[in-house]
Amino acid sequence: MQKLIKLSQQMSKVSYYTLEGLKKLKEELNQLKDVERPKASNDIAEARDKGDLSENAEYDAAKEAQGMLEMRISKLEEVVANARVIDESQLDMTKVLIHSTVKIKNTANGMQMTYKLVAQSEADLKTGKISVDSPIGKGLLGCEVGDLADVLVPAGVMKFEVIEITRD
Repeated sequence: MQKLIKLSQQMSKVSYYTLEGLKKLKEELNQLKDVERPKASNDIAEARDKGDLSENAEYDAAKEAQGMLEMRISKLEEVVANARVIDESQLDMTKVLIHSTVKIKNTANGMQMTYKLVAQSEADLKTGKISVDSPIGKGLLGCEVGDLADVLVPAGVMKFEVIEITRD
């Protein structure tokens, strides 16, 4: 029984979001439940009407698609249930935390980059948003301006200097 409790505690991981990020998650969940789920049920009913289920590939595909949809809905429900909105006015402005925008310099080649640290589901490298769970995100958390962050990447350890920390 004790192992089961520990396992369920590990599975329910609290994630921190902006109000906008949580709103997008809830909108996606509602879309899946209110639009996609009825459509999947309708697809199954249509495929069932086409005859013998033992040789009906369309029915099998519709059932599989429904199973994938239900897994996605379940995962999103868990994420939303464990999501917390961050009051950014209460965050320490001198340290790199979630929702910090950080300008860093690679000490090996002098290249500068700017990233915003966000929850994993909000990460989008194209827009400069990286997850706090990524190697760079983990390495930068807690750093202050002027600190050198050692970031463990598959190729080894990279060093980044924190140049600037801002909040949007």
